[in-house]
Amino acid sequence: MNLYILRHGIAAERGTPGFSKDSDRPLTPKGERKLWQAAEAMEALKLSFDVILTSPYLRARQTAEIVAEAFNARKWIETADSLTPGGNPKALIDRINRMKPPPGNVLLVGHEPYLSELISLLVTGGSKMSLVMKKGGLCKLEVERLAHGRCAALEWLLTPRQMGLMS
Repeated sequence: MNLYILRHGIAAERGTPGFSKDSDRPLTPKGERKLWQAAEAMEALKLSFDVILTSPYLRARQTAEIVAEAFNARKWIETADSLTPGGNPKALIDRINRMKPPPGNVLLVGHEPYLSELISLLVTGGSKMSLVMKKGGLCKLEVERLAHGRCAALEWLLTPRQMGLMS
């Protein structure tokens, strides 16, 4: 299985008038533009997704929707509370493992520091791996059998700037 991990794009800053709840902060126009570039880079890489799991927070849902639209894959978007900030990695892993038929390519859309902690867990079995997902950054993990712990190999980690050069 290939796990693709995408951090949401640039969003309205915390405390922006009109968005009192963190979960309601939308992508900015710049964030949307950069995500369209990221989606073009994903197409250039010839990626495909069987399912897109996204945090229910607005900025993550908007990110997932841009990618799904670029790939004509809107029907494959599902929200997952386990992808919110402070989400439960075990619940996320269990959910993916219960999918029938088992997906070969899964895109996860969420937030920092949760996503880098999830990558660390799956690659090292703990939280010792130090990495930061940039807003709009994309990571690929290759997994033979998805488990809560060391089960994945880090294939690549792309910054939004690198993806912009590919589009």
